[in-house]
Amino acid sequence: MGMSEQAVFSTLNELTEAWNAGDAAAYARLFLEDADYVNFMGQNSRGRAAIEESHRFLFDGPLKGSKMTCGTTPPAVRFVRPDVAIVVIGGGTTLDGADEDPSRASTVTFVLVEEPEGWRIASFQNTRRTAVPS
Repeated sequence: MGMSEQAVFSTLNELTEAWNAGDAAAYARLFLEDADYVNFMGQNSRGRAAIEESHRFLFDGPLKGSKMTCGTTPPAVRFVRPDVAIVVIGGGTTLDGADEDPSRASTVTFVLVEEPEGWRIASFQNTRRTAVPS
């Protein structure tokens, strides 16, 4: 397959669909077994099992019914090798049917690796957007 932005975006679309369905297992399946997942508070979940566990807690609790959005920032994709892509994209989550909340806007960085079953996420970094102090 190689350097296909469409294939990379397909994986990210699956990630969004899994989040929006509240499906922690489907969400975690898109990560490598030893992936790193750094949330906006700087906490790192290491490995697919930990990613699934933390998202099961979120989807069953504080983020139940939340929806992932992509925002208006177009994604930037860079292939550092034919089988490794870095994606920087804007987005966020809305809570329980709420309108988009600017306080929940993030810039997210993904490192994806092409595996036999498709593109999988090796690393995820979520940085909450904040106003620049004046």
